[in-house]
Amino acid sequence: MLYERPSNPPQFAPDSRPFDLLRVPLVGGLLRRRHARTVLQIPLFVVAVLMILHGLWGPQLAPKNLATTLTWVHFRGALVLALLLAGNLFCMACPFMLPRNLARRFVRPRRNWPRLLRNKWLSLALFVGVLFAYELFDLWGSPFWTAWLVVAYFAGALAVDSFFRHAPFCKFVCPVGQFNFVASTVSPLEVKVRDLQVCDGCRTKDCIRGRREHPESPVVIQRGCELALFQPRKTGNLDCTFCLDCVQACPHDNVGITGRLPAGELLTDPVRSGVGLLSRRRDLSALAVVFTFGALLNAFGMVSPVYALEGWLASTLHTQREAPVLGLIFALFLVAEPVVLLGAAGLLTARRAGRGGVLQTIVRYSYALIPLGFGVWLAHYGFHLLTGLLTFIPVAQSAAAGLLGEPAWHLTGLPERVVYPVELGFLGLGLLGSLLLTYRLAEEDAGAKRWRVFAVWAALCVALWASGLWLMSQPMEMRGTFLAN
Repeated sequence: MLYERPSNPPQFAPDSRPFDLLRVPLVGGLLRRRHARTVLQIPLFVVAVLMILHGLWGPQLAPKNLATTLTWVHFRGALVLALLLAGNLFCMACPFMLPRNLARRFVRPRRNWPRLLRNKWLSLALFVGVLFAYELFDLWGSPFWTAWLVVAYFAGALAVDSFFRHAPFCKFVCPVGQFNFVASTVSPLEVKVRDLQVCDGCRTKDCIRGRREHPESPVVIQRGCELALFQPRKTGNLDCTFCLDCVQACPHDNVGITGRLPAGELLTDPVRSGVGLLSRRRDLSALAVVFTFGALLNAFGMVSPVYALEGWLASTLHTQREAPVLGLIFALFLVAEPVVLLGAAGLLTARRAGRGGVLQTIVRYSYALIPLGFGVWLAHYGFHLLTGLLTFIPVAQSAAAGLLGEPAWHLTGLPERVVYPVELGFLGLGLLGSLLLTYRLAEEDAGAKRWRVFAVWAALCVALWASGLWLMSQPMEMRGTFLAN
């Protein structure tokens, strides 16, 4: 006999029940449907296919091509804004999972992901690789190679998840997914159990095992969480794709998308299902550091001083090749700078707090940099989105070959003088979030000496914020649009 959802779900007092997106009229009803994720994936899949076709066979001028315009102007900006306002909505509607899910109807993977790779090191390397390739190959200006990047994502997801069980591509491989996981720690929504007492009485644990015809049946009629996140012991948004499989699998209607304090999950260190202890996850700490310093590096690549630095390095190295020069810049900003700054802060903190070693301290406080890093990403990608907000319209008109009318190439977006205060606002929010986190951590670690510890990390946060402020104050390239310098 199939499990039925109870007619009387868990009740809460009106003044204590948290906000739950799944209880919002219309939106909640749509998301609770079994095929809601597929419905969200289909339009993005169609757009992705159109981007690939236009990128490969359309005009190779970036501002006139859907591949470059949608990828580097609109998608990135919409992604960070969605993460800020709601959570990991892109992973929820990820088009790369649509052909993967279709393929699994015919191919059943038997192997488990190698134990050696069950961490973030591979995805971290791929994340840096994408940032490096973006600059080296000028992906923002190449519809052809941007289209092939999208194809590579489809092929990677299909190949990995057709050979290995569960969802290793999302959890251990996808660079965009890792970006989303880190950024979503500061999101206001979280997939979470509504009432833990209901879970205590549950005997089937369908949210992780999957819902079956009956408890002993091997036939799964609704899969559980493929990312190994057991809902009663899950904390925060790390590794959560918002796929809502747990919502569909739970026979007690006890999982929702609830409101919470943004970044609150970074203040605690419980044993998290599927993640473990953050204080022991050096790979996740490294991902948070690259997320933060990578935001500054990616923005630095858009302003004119980077060309002066590249020219000086090329002259010093006596080379005309861009790859070694760019590689040295990446090593400087993603390795040397974090090692020096975090090393100094960790050493001072360990001495002043008298608790833990230097590396342990760095791992603990590195997560507090995430809001600041996210603020830089928001300011950078928000700039491109808002200044090029309407550019997709004439590009789509051009791609439709007259079916949508003559291309209105005069359509652009908001003027820079309007966008600049928004950038400053994002940077300020990021700094405030990081300062609050570092203070709370210092208060817990150092007690009466908290101000001495806080001063160390506050100085680092302010220095990084000042770097972001300087970058956003520079004339930025309008890559991929007709407004390009």
